[in-house]
Amino acid sequence: MAEGDEPDVDMEALQAQLASFSVEQFLVSAASTIASLAYAKIESRDLEQARKAIDALGALVPHLEGPLGDDLARALASVQVAYATAASA
Repeated sequence: MAEGDEPDVDMEALQAQLASFSVEQFLVSAASTIASLAYAKIESRDLEQARKAIDALGALVPHLEGPLGDDLARALASVQVAYATAASA
């Protein structure tokens, strides 16, 4: 592929792949990634970005059910405590 060329994307295959995911699976994956990002931002003292990640995680958690939803709710509480600790330091 030459520099600047865009990779060919098979939109039908991409749509089929997305259709195979459940929304719950996608939300769990997104929430896990956002929780990790929030912790990384707290560690690097980028509290503005950490706050945005925490707010996004807080918006997703109510839509998650079952054990993974419970785990992510606990992760949200933990990252909120970590943020409060970092913000008060």
